[in-house]
Amino acid sequence: MGHPNRRDLGLLVLRVGTGAVLAAHGTQKLFGWFGGGGIEGTTQAMEAMGFRPGRQSAVAAGLGEAGGGALLALGLATPAAGAAAAGAMAGAVSVHAPAGFFAQGGGYEYPAFLGFVAAAIGVTGAGRYSVDHVSGHVLDRPWVVAAAFLGTALAAAAVVGRRAEGRTADEPDQEFG
Repeated sequence: MGHPNRRDLGLLVLRVGTGAVLAAHGTQKLFGWFGGGGIEGTTQAMEAMGFRPGRQSAVAAGLGEAGGGALLALGLATPAAGAAAAGAMAGAVSVHAPAGFFAQGGGYEYPAFLGFVAAAIGVTGAGRYSVDHVSGHVLDRPWVVAAAFLGTALAAAAVVGRRAEGRTADEPDQEFG
């Protein structure tokens, strides 16, 4: 294995930390762990936030966070993991955007940061200390990066756009800010 490479060690720390945070948030949504609402509570929350259908939105958000986070932490299928987590965070950003940028005011700062970090890891790759490296990067090829991020961008745009259209139709007079 040779002498440790600081860049690969840094990627390991970043992947595991970011992946663990994302996985914890996703398991709150899916299983109710760590004080979360579980799938039923998340379904109700998703519907209240304008995501339709609520249950499928809850499952998609939970899997994007828990699955993407776990895969990021392992460094497995890193492009798909980063894209899935970034897509889930795009939905969260759309919810928090009316409150502005900073998290202390309910803004999108935190989900945006998680999304950007997940995307950066997905584009950069997991590094030497990863399952992707051990497997010969079978699931970390340039075409996987392109397909994962294109697919996620299209899906996120469709979901966020559908939410915005639904909220406009349901609440034409509501102002945010």
